[in-house]
Amino acid sequence: MPPGRVPEVLDAWRLVAARRGVEGRLPLSALTRLQGLLYDVDGEVRFSLDFDTDELRVPYAELKIEAGLPLLCQRSLERFVMPVRIEQRLGLIRDEADEAALPPGYEPLLMPEDGMLRPAEMVEDELILAVPVVPVAPDSEAVERDFSATQVELDAANPFAALSSLKKNN
Repeated sequence: MPPGRVPEVLDAWRLVAARRGVEGRLPLSALTRLQGLLYDVDGEVRFSLDFDTDELRVPYAELKIEAGLPLLCQRSLERFVMPVRIEQRLGLIRDEADEAALPPGYEPLLMPEDGMLRPAEMVEDELILAVPVVPVAPDSEAVERDFSATQVELDAANPFAALSSLKKNN
């Protein structure tokens, strides 16, 4: 398939049999579930999805993704672009019980009954997983400050401080 235009759905089993794949680009603005995690939607994602069977005749899809995700650094509160490179080998399984038979290094992908995959959704799922819970730009300075607690705060944190004051009053 020519690069660029991404088909909405792919017949995975047909592509496995033909040992074919697709590659394309998606604007970040098209990935609606990912948008809430991003600072803005400037940019695009490049991906390829190649189908084949390995030497054990396990059908798989090899997913490769390259993107720059604009995030808000939680340390500096400034926009930064986090580079993302993902290479994932997905073992195509028809039933959850088949997962145990996958070779090491394969991630299971439970196939829909009709065998149709949505590449944009697969790419978006992987990018959502790649976003850190607390994004921090690699070049931002750590905030290190020594905040001394007051004696009142120290006393409040000490569970025996109240007993000590009672003892003094007697």
